[in-house]
Amino acid sequence: MGLPAEGAIGVLSHGIRRIRHLSTLLGEPVVPVYPWRGAAVPLSGVAAWGRRPSARKALGFAQAHGIERFLCLEDGFLRSLQPGASFQTCSLVVDDRGIYYDASQPSRLEHLLSRPLLPAELGRARKLIERWCSAGISKYNYAPDPASLPPQPYVLVVDQTESDASVRYGLANGDSFRRMLESALQAYPDCRIVVKEHPEVARGRKGGYLGRILDQGTDTRVQRLQDDVHVVPLIRHARAVFAVTSQVGFEALLHGKTVHTFGMPFYAGWGLTIDALPAPGRRHPVSVEQLAFAALVRYTRYVQPHTGDRCQVEDAIDYLALQRRIGQAFPRHLHAIGFSRWKRKFLKDFLQGHEVIVHRNLRTVPEGATLLRWGQCVDAAVRPDLAMITVEDGFLRSVGLGAELVRPLSWVFDGSGIYYDATRESDLERLLANTEFDSTMLARAARLRESIIHAGLTKYNVGSGSWTRPAGVSRVILVVGQVEADASLRLGAPGIRTNRALLDVVRAEAPDAYLVYKPHPDVMTGLRGNRDEEKALAALCDELVLDCPMDRLIAAVDAVHVLTSLAGFEALLRGKPVTPHGAPFYAGWGLTDDRCAMPRRRRRLSLDMLVAGALILYPRYVLRDGTSGFATPESVVDHIQSWRDEAPARASGCRHRLIQALLRPWLCWRDGAAVRDSGRSRARANAIRPDPQHRASHRQTAAPEQ
Repeated sequence: MGLPAEGAIGVLSHGIRRIRHLSTLLGEPVVPVYPWRGAAVPLSGVAAWGRRPSARKALGFAQAHGIERFLCLEDGFLRSLQPGASFQTCSLVVDDRGIYYDASQPSRLEHLLSRPLLPAELGRARKLIERWCSAGISKYNYAPDPASLPPQPYVLVVDQTESDASVRYGLANGDSFRRMLESALQAYPDCRIVVKEHPEVARGRKGGYLGRILDQGTDTRVQRLQDDVHVVPLIRHARAVFAVTSQVGFEALLHGKTVHTFGMPFYAGWGLTIDALPAPGRRHPVSVEQLAFAALVRYTRYVQPHTGDRCQVEDAIDYLALQRRIGQAFPRHLHAIGFSRWKRKFLKDFLQGHEVIVHRNLRTVPEGATLLRWGQCVDAAVRPDLAMITVEDGFLRSVGLGAELVRPLSWVFDGSGIYYDATRESDLERLLANTEFDSTMLARAARLRESIIHAGLTKYNVGSGSWTRPAGVSRVILVVGQVEADASLRLGAPGIRTNRALLDVVRAEAPDAYLVYKPHPDVMTGLRGNRDEEKALAALCDELVLDCPMDRLIAAVDAVHVLTSLAGFEALLRGKPVTPHGAPFYAGWGLTDDRCAMPRRRRRLSLDMLVAGALILYPRYVLRDGTSGFATPESVVDHIQSWRDEAPARASGCRHRLIQALLRPWLCWRDGAAVRDSGRSRARANAIRPDPQHRASHRQTAAPEQ
């Protein structure tokens, strides 16, 4: 169906106009229409929502003004994480003939179903069905999986709300549900009958059709499931599925289940279901691939919530699968400690769908709870009854420093340890050691790595200066400084752990190289550490570089030496030789020239395995608007580029000095506390140790620090 050359779609309903990216989904401008004064611009059509009473008013307006094109809108079959207008939809159906759930008249979907599939379309349909099933998604995807499945064998009987328009327009009524239940009992005498109530009924907002019947008592084989749980596991293990007009019947067909219908939903009457009602004469047998392709590809329109751009159904499946995978990782009720007031406002973004209670100390955290702690602000050993999850910034964070209160785009949530603590195994270390990275994941990691390099991205994406490699120098080594009170040095550097000692040992190893030293930006902005001491290190190197962006600096040198800095990982991405003198998360896997022995890390990784683990599987990402759900690292790369191109005045002038003045006392206190706590960390440092081959040089460079 082609789009008109000019004009706009008129919408009378304020609720429809609030749908985000509506113009994108319709492919045309959308303008408000008022019955008493029309629209301000010429209209190519009028749109309304399904079969609601307001749609009749919109249809009357269109007829009165001679507008022939009338569009019925409805949510698509893959809508969102949660129901409700406050949750952004991924999809919309636009029907110019009827609407898919109205079996009393033809719809655009029926017309599309009559078209045969080309070989390429058939192949795509089969892959699409496989993708849907493996992703475990449904129309809505917020509910937890059932705590336990009903005893097998069982059949699934699906109830609906009494206000569901698809029941009325699907040629059914309340008696259809009674007949459905009786038929299930008769057709499957050896099975338990599991009645799944609608989530709105489970929440007490609406009534269901089967509820009254079940309240009166029925066969002992009937099990009433009132919990608001995800329907997909129930479908997967059911012998058959019974529905009146519920979309669950369509999803069951995709999962290869026998489906009995007692109304005339859009998927019935095509020879795929066992139907209690005769099919309309316009419906004829089709394959499940034809049904899936027509409904999910041809009929439904999709939008990418992160960008607002049109996308394909496969993208919508991946988006909702990501929301579900991350959203179900933790218990619904969580507790948090150690999060500053500034960080707390991001907790709800990174923990969408959860209820989080913030505590000032451990005494108020209930026994057996799941506790989120920022960094290692509390000792997990103090409360062994708690499931402790450590939260930190991720590796693609922002445009600007965290110490300058720039909003993060990524956090990591680690239930075993934390990536920078080499004294114990972390979730990231386990992931890198045990995950079977398939070819699809590795290809994705390679594309992500190339996009990061092409965009010139690093963790913070700061710096505006430039640096030119000296002429005639054969070997240039970049030495990267850190905040010396940082936890990654206390917990990941068993030998040397100061910037001075690092420069000394690199000079001893490469006396003829040209050493470029880059201090940590937090120190040079005066937010942490001692800026004067860092400047004094210029005497130990050939050049001190302050403001050059890290990606440009890495590209211009021959090798990189670090203690535990993330710059080593960023150099690996760019194919540079990296020598860590501590035990950062990227060391010990055969990709770096290590100065510490890490006996736990025996697996040899490829660079793309490391990228897949560290940038795709380990962090969770949320864009700055915080309303479009969890993001992918690919969308974060695009987002950071756009953010950087906006060229805001990054905490400069008076504002920058004000931030320093406000933060420095607290940061200095925190760094001092960290140093005082370092003795306790050293007791656990036997998990990593300096490599015996390099102990001599470590002793020589450590002497000046004593």
